[in-house]
Amino acid sequence: MKISIGTNIKDGPWGGGNLFAINLTNYLRENGHEVIYNLNESNIDIILMTEPRKTSESSAFTNYDIQKYLTYENNNALVVHRINECDERKMTNYVNQYLLNANKVADATIYVSTWIMNIFHELGIDKKDNFVVLGGANKQIFNNIGYKPRKENEKLKIVTHHWGANRNKGFHIYELLDNLLDEKKWSEKIEFKYIGNLPKHFTFRNVEHIEPLSGDSLASEIKKSHIYLTASINEPSGNHHIEGAQCGLPLLYIESGGIPEYCFGYGIGFNNENFIEKLSLMIDNYENELEKIKKYPRNSEIMSEEFLNIFQNLIQNKDVIIKNRNNNFNYSKSDAFIYRMSTKMRKLINK
Repeated sequence: MKISIGTNIKDGPWGGGNLFAINLTNYLRENGHEVIYNLNESNIDIILMTEPRKTSESSAFTNYDIQKYLTYENNNALVVHRINECDERKMTNYVNQYLLNANKVADATIYVSTWIMNIFHELGIDKKDNFVVLGGANKQIFNNIGYKPRKENEKLKIVTHHWGANRNKGFHIYELLDNLLDEKKWSEKIEFKYIGNLPKHFTFRNVEHIEPLSGDSLASEIKKSHIYLTASINEPSGNHHIEGAQCGLPLLYIESGGIPEYCFGYGIGFNNENFIEKLSLMIDNYENELEKIKKYPRNSEIMSEEFLNIFQNLIQNKDVIIKNRNNNFNYSKSDAFIYRMSTKMRKLINK
């Protein structure tokens, strides 16, 4: 198959969507499939729409670009929309409606959690050919090799990391933890390290802050701690806690958004009211939680295999899917001429 992924891949530390595209690309190519990141070729089998918002740096093409490609270039391509974003995550008021409109071009939709799927189902999105595929990280990088469990009487070292600097990433809890460390009874028990970007004008007093890392350097830094904390609110999935879990760290996770779907059974959940109680429970039960995390089942290979299986099943049913498509998109002859000329120019530039 030839698969086009709608992501502008970035080098170095970036968001989870960037890592998703990298990991899926590697898996597909290793299994004999061709991957591109544009709509310049006329024989694409699967178009994976990952970020239809044109204003996003990570967007390689939009839903409008896809519709023009289907109309003027190749109506046999199938379109899969991966949804990993929503208004609830950052308290915005436009993302859900934008994704609802973009989804009209899709033949199938893959969500990163049941939680976010339910949000869009309630908003009236087409429920046909809907799937949930949980994310995963590269096990060649994020694994428990070199992770050293806490020794007896050693301080419990806590770590988290985020690329995004939105306060909803969990800073209400991270700030609370920073304040707890003012007290000797806590500073004698625990340490907290934060890796990544911070909100504007936000600083820690008692927390070690490290600038964003990626790849092996990130995994190595995570493994220096004992437990992984995530307090991200309304997170559809999140890559950060997956990477922490794959590194062998028991999870102390907020029961919000899609996070419990990834973390339940592999750590201790908390809410805004009982964080201190659950932190104390983790300190006392670290060894028990350490045994549970050894069975953590997620990684990018499993995730990518699930994506490939969906792609292959869609291809098997392509004729029926295309027949039942909503083709009520009107473009003029001038649109067609402009599209074909711009496509020719892109192909010449890319030669």
